[in-house]
Amino acid sequence: MGRAGQGIPASFKPRFDLQKGFRMGKQKEESSDVIKRINGNQLLTIQKMVAELLGTYLLVFVGCGAAYIRKRDGITLTGVALTWALDVVAIVYAIAHISGSHINPAATLAFAVVGLFPWKLVLLYVMSQLVGAIFGSLTLRWLFDGEPARLMLTQPVGTNPASDLTVMAWEIIITFILLFVICESVLDPRASKGLGGMAIGAAVFVDVILAEDITGCSLNPARSIGPAIVNWNFSKLWIYIISPTIGAVAGTSLYSFLRLTREPETSNYIQNIRSPSVRSDHVLENPTYLERSLEIA
Repeated sequence: MGRAGQGIPASFKPRFDLQKGFRMGKQKEESSDVIKRINGNQLLTIQKMVAELLGTYLLVFVGCGAAYIRKRDGITLTGVALTWALDVVAIVYAIAHISGSHINPAATLAFAVVGLFPWKLVLLYVMSQLVGAIFGSLTLRWLFDGEPARLMLTQPVGTNPASDLTVMAWEIIITFILLFVICESVLDPRASKGLGGMAIGAAVFVDVILAEDITGCSLNPARSIGPAIVNWNFSKLWIYIISPTIGAVAGTSLYSFLRLTREPETSNYIQNIRSPSVRSDHVLENPTYLERSLEIA
């Protein structure tokens, strides 16, 4: 007996593909699922980009705004450092579950270098961060009309500023501290859950106290590029692009090395992160590197 007598559903409609011949009708449903999944991933990527743009906007608006307030109302260096720190803490807890709250091109690049973030999202994240920084700087320039816009810039400070080499060394060291703290307080499986944001804020506070009156304390290429574009002043900008990037890569690389030499009980975690078949997919679906430890009840 032919196939007509073998209980084939009446709804079965084989389709013909010019390259693959006849295909089963059910593949239409499978193709639809694939399309939905692709559209879903695109939506998630857009959401992450918006979160990074907004986070970097707030970072520049609040942090650089403190420079204007310092000049006008005379707040202390401690007040400026606390403003930066609380700003970062708030942003981390607000968007970490969406995008990972990188808000820093140097951090995004550093995570990709050590395999903790997919390369195909790096450019999208960096573009979002730069746009956020530019808009944050534009907003400040508009709100503080009449005040010198150069207050937003990161440049060597003082009447006798430090040399370019000294400024580079400072920026490398303080960014190294920040990224190492981020990795150890957030990425490490034994780190205390929920305290990662506070640890990051503490690192920012210390860095600003140390370097604000020497280098301007960039820590972040976007924080320097945004104000530079708005002011159209690119003096010394290369220092604040290269140095934080070197420091960030050094910090994440050291963490990566320490992670690979941990006690045996963490070996499964390490293998899952390092496995080529797991790492990229896992990070792509869950690129929120802060999500694990920033569980807010």
